[in-house]
Amino acid sequence: MSAGRRLAVAALAAAALTIVPLASARAELRRVRVGVCARTISAGIGTPFAVATKMGWFRAEGVEVELVPLPGSTDCVRTVATGELPVALPSVEPLAIGRPQGIRARVFYTAYQGNVYGLAVPTWSTVRTFADLKGKTIGVTSLASAGVIIARALAATAGLDPDRDVSIVVAGEGAQTAAMLRSRQIDALSQFDTQYAMVENAGVPLRRLDAHGIDRFPSNGFVALDQTIARDRRLCVALGRGYAKGTIFVIANPEAAIRILYEVFPETRPTGKDEATAIGDDTRVLEARIQNWRLEKAGVGRWGESSMANYAAYVDFLSRWGVIKGTVPVTDLVTNELIPEINRLDAGKIRAEAKAWKPAR
Repeated sequence: MSAGRRLAVAALAAAALTIVPLASARAELRRVRVGVCARTISAGIGTPFAVATKMGWFRAEGVEVELVPLPGSTDCVRTVATGELPVALPSVEPLAIGRPQGIRARVFYTAYQGNVYGLAVPTWSTVRTFADLKGKTIGVTSLASAGVIIARALAATAGLDPDRDVSIVVAGEGAQTAAMLRSRQIDALSQFDTQYAMVENAGVPLRRLDAHGIDRFPSNGFVALDQTIARDRRLCVALGRGYAKGTIFVIANPEAAIRILYEVFPETRPTGKDEATAIGDDTRVLEARIQNWRLEKAGVGRWGESSMANYAAYVDFLSRWGVIKGTVPVTDLVTNELIPEINRLDAGKIRAEAKAWKPAR
């Protein structure tokens, strides 16, 4: 064999050795379906996932994430309980209701440190307090939404009978909700922070009713069966760490996060708006959610950390107003056992990347 041919064969062999590990790495990438508790992927839900996907952070953890939109938190908890999905991102109320009924699942990462729910009315409304809701119709995103649970509990705090004194109906999302308010088909809303921003973007200014401190309670987090947390720890940590990195980036540069959202999830790009208006509107939606992503909201110091005191206070509130029967130990609902491992990340580096990010031209 000539010297030239020997060199060519050696080069091909080296190339083959390079290709095999890459193919193996692709084969090892695990696709995981994650339930998100709204009918559509929007800025407040999708941006941390989009950023973590775009920046390669999920891939670095060995996972490829597929989001599965569901009508609400009740459905998210149900699909985890039945094993249809390994992980979902619901608010805690349906889990608190379901745990005494045999649902063995827990929050392993608190995403929204403040409660995103609460009641709102159009600025022209005469409703000022929960008691003023007697005889009124309250719109929710779906009957599976935790907004139903919150509306009933807050009505009860004012001495109203949630079954007889208020009507709860589906009002959809965003522009559909705004249209129902304008036409007086509904009087109030029991939705959440980003939905309220979307309604205002659609031209209906809102006024939030005094929530009597429920904004300090936790809201949505990653939920998995106890056995999944125990036996598939690597998956839970991968999702938590990727989401944490995405959240840090989003808070540091919301506009960049919106641009990435449109790229990763093209269906989220609004139609009928120019790019500047679309980005401006969705950035306002994102800013509403950012307030509840911040660690300071719950007084915790690590991404995904659950404040046991805040969860305990919320369980007491839910029990007092008849949402759950009896009491549920906080340790049956949440765990911080994965938080140290999830927080093996460089937040400063991520913020710097976010600040320096520029869209491709």
